Amino acid sequence: MTGAVDFFGLYLPWLMPLAALALIALSAVRRLLAWVGAYRWIWHPALFDLAIYLLLLWGLSNASLRVLHGPG
Repeated sequence: MTGAVDFFGLYLPWLMPLAALALIALSAVRRLLAWVGAYRWIWHPALFDLAIYLLLLWGLSNASLRVLHGPG
């Protein structure tokens, strides 16, 4: 395994597709939080969004590693 993903002949780092998925998930979470009105209670929305993005990216990378290499 080279650590790269072949995307139509273009080799990308394995984290790039996960980062794109995390960005898509972040947009859904942001819409949900805005609809609920949670941003009225958040002191710094940009930092909050960054933290949510990093948590989503961590979760996706952790899940993909568990799928590829098995639990444990």
